[in-house]
Amino acid sequence: MPRILAFDYGTKRIGIAVTDPMQIIATGLDTIHPKDIIEYLKKYLSNESVEAFVLGDPRQMDGSPSDSAQHVKGFAKTLKRTFPEIPQYWIDERFTSRLAQQTVMQSGLKKQDRQNKERIDTISATIILQYFMEQPR
Repeated sequence: MPRILAFDYGTKRIGIAVTDPMQIIATGLDTIHPKDIIEYLKKYLSNESVEAFVLGDPRQMDGSPSDSAQHVKGFAKTLKRTFPEIPQYWIDERFTSRLAQQTVMQSGLKKQDRQNKERIDTISATIILQYFMEQPR
């Protein structure tokens, strides 16, 4: 069974999460600079079958698009142009960064490790993917 990839897009880093082949467990995969993401995905897809991309949809508290929404939409267009056969799904990502920070704070990691922003981005992508997996399809 193919995997599902999820992205927490940021202009400095993109957190990536992936399902196991049975699509039961969401796990943090990596954090990549936006300029390197397409090459990273090409390499990943040469070794793994991927059924779908899940993107975090950045929203304000009132549900309107946030300032970063335009960047995520640009990333989504690039994904669609590069990998047209892979469908995209959007998940409201409000509170995922806050949940990721709480997870790191409660993890028992040393202070220096808790401040690793790449870890927060990967955990955020994992939360986005988990939300997607919990929805009926």
